[in-house]
Amino acid sequence: MGLVGVAAWAGGLAAGLLPGGWRLAVVGVCVVVPLLVARRAPAWGATALACGVALVAVLGVAELRAERVGTDPTAALAREGAAVNGSLVLTSDPRPIAAARGDAVVLHAQVRELTGRGSTWRVRSPVLVVAPGSWAEVPLGAEVGFAGRLEEAEPGERHLSAVLVAVAEPRHRAAPDPWWRATAALRASLREAVAHRPAPERVLVPALVAGDDAGLDPAVAEEFRATGLTHLLAVSGTNLTLLLGALLLTARALGVRGRALLVLGLLGVLGFVLLARTEPSVLRAAVMGVVGLLALTRGGGGRAVRSLGVAVLVLLLLDPALAVAPGFALSVLATAGIVLLAPRWRDALARWLPRWLAEAVAVPTAAQLACTPVVAGLSGQVSLVAVAANLLAAPAVGPATVLGLLAGALGLVWPWGGSRVGTLATWCVGWIVEVAHRGAALPTAAVDWGTSAGALVALAAMTLLLAWRGPWLVGSRARGVLVCVVLVVAVLVRPPTPGWPPRGWSVVACDVGQGDALVLATAPGRAVLVDVGPDPAAVDRCLDDLGVETLDLLVLSHFHADHVDGLRGALEDRAVGEVWVSRVLDPADGAREVLALARERGVPVRPAPYAATWASGDVHLQVLWPTAGEPVPGPGDGSAANDASVVLLAEVHGLRVLLTGDVEPPGQAALARTLPGLDVDVLKVPHHGSRYQDLDWLVSLRPEVALLTVGEDNGYGHPSPDLVRTLEGAGTRVLRTDTDGALAVLGDGDAAGAPATLTAR
Repeated sequence: MGLVGVAAWAGGLAAGLLPGGWRLAVVGVCVVVPLLVARRAPAWGATALACGVALVAVLGVAELRAERVGTDPTAALAREGAAVNGSLVLTSDPRPIAAARGDAVVLHAQVRELTGRGSTWRVRSPVLVVAPGSWAEVPLGAEVGFAGRLEEAEPGERHLSAVLVAVAEPRHRAAPDPWWRATAALRASLREAVAHRPAPERVLVPALVAGDDAGLDPAVAEEFRATGLTHLLAVSGTNLTLLLGALLLTARALGVRGRALLVLGLLGVLGFVLLARTEPSVLRAAVMGVVGLLALTRGGGGRAVRSLGVAVLVLLLLDPALAVAPGFALSVLATAGIVLLAPRWRDALARWLPRWLAEAVAVPTAAQLACTPVVAGLSGQVSLVAVAANLLAAPAVGPATVLGLLAGALGLVWPWGGSRVGTLATWCVGWIVEVAHRGAALPTAAVDWGTSAGALVALAAMTLLLAWRGPWLVGSRARGVLVCVVLVVAVLVRPPTPGWPPRGWSVVACDVGQGDALVLATAPGRAVLVDVGPDPAAVDRCLDDLGVETLDLLVLSHFHADHVDGLRGALEDRAVGEVWVSRVLDPADGAREVLALARERGVPVRPAPYAATWASGDVHLQVLWPTAGEPVPGPGDGSAANDASVVLLAEVHGLRVLLTGDVEPPGQAALARTLPGLDVDVLKVPHHGSRYQDLDWLVSLRPEVALLTVGEDNGYGHPSPDLVRTLEGAGTRVLRTDTDGALAVLGDGDAAGAPATLTAR
């Protein structure tokens, strides 16, 4: 049955990734191959036939669904970009997203009534909705009226009829069904039961119980990712197993037996689905939980692999789109690792460890090992502390999950009691947070691996080799201890990067993904930092690599997330003189979080003083933009932030460096008028090299080197090919963090000399 599950997965992948002609060829192969196998090896004929049927069944279901959603009126109107109105039912909770104009949310829904191009249809069309922030208050399961514009879904989203861009407020038509109202009340009670506790604990308890991670600090999410604990932030089979275990143990203690216990377990699964929402990840956890429950009640240790195959087949028949979902791959691989690898690792470790400890080590090791290539493909990193972090966190996960659910249920009838139990749940979660924080702070908690095909193939090969020979490595006390010592040394000692940081570096553009973080050397161990990027761990790692222990000055050019969300990492264990910010406090959320964090750390904050100069060690700065004025709130949607970026002219070791934030053409034109004839050695290209630039002004600066701070495979089209060609055509050397890594510029102490550049990491 395990092979049937693999075949079913292959059918889902074929449906999601292959063009039409290739899908037809796959069907032909699935007909011919079982016949050939049956003739040559009759013993395998039935298995081959079952695999072929499973593959074709999943592929067929996917094709039928795609045909249905692709030919309904909603899809037809989407191809025309039609303006429409009608009614829809929300099938997911609204989630906030960043938008150029105002707050916005994204959600899934099913259109029930549609009017467009003079006609009206009754439909059941799945759509992705991008809507104004006011839609955040619409509860799951509610029916609302809408008006908006339809757009075609992405080619890979064959399960969607269209994308609906709503342009009006939702109009209430019908309340959610009673079960949705009941679970919404339970979720609200859960949040209320822990509301009196500090973040991030009050956010993580709902995340553990029901996958409700709204409001989670990105820095905490990054620490969980670096330590391999991200699965605790989303609904998983672990959540369901813990809740079902508590439910069934309680029922047994009360005398429930036989079929009544099975029915109770199935009701528990249904309740879990309603509580955590009927989204693909929840259904995945629920189906695996049901299969596990059936296997437990009917007995038989050999059922594990067959149960996994059944789960995969059932899930893909219900929703073939799961085959290309990363969460599905991680869930299946983790379960397969536990089923196939953990027993061998456990038996090997049990030769010199107590059996309970051997099993505790083997299970997370097997799960993490099986998931490693996929995790690396998603994040570009391999965690070295994941097994240890999961081992340390495991004792608190069960109590936190069960106590959290109990707090929500109790809070419905006795709020005071619910909050007391909620406090106990947050204490358990506090331990998990501490494990993630301490683990992520280790020098080599995770190593950068890359996401190229070659890197991932090499990692997969290494993973297979370790899965095969791993039990031998840990099968004796001497070898096991040696492996542990090597791993501990690898985690505690950061390996040096040859030639990095280069001696005499003046300016470094950190590789923080799609964002800015530029470091100017003032003295050994001291620097000026301009922007902090979107990722606390990335900027912290960059500053550690450069040996920066003190920030004489920290400048945040503006308050967009890709320039300020890494602030906590920059402040980590470092002294900071003061922080300069843009005088336009837009977007408001970004400004508020920056000010709150600076206040928490006791760091003074003030608007960058226009035309003022500042000096420390080898760095001299002058503020060129924005012009003088009192701090203003801005429109609140982030639209005014870019052109209010703090622009600095720096002199470092004889180099003239222009740091431009995300200043846009109007601001660039104002700078050109104010500073005619400005000439620099190094230019930090504005706004990650977007196509909206005053190219004449950029060329007139005559930079020897242009630094482009961009993320790999970013969705914005940065940098613009026209911009790169223009700068290179003017004789400027263009370097990019997405292809070159972190960029270092060396000055030679002669302002007339060209800067030397290095790329590394």
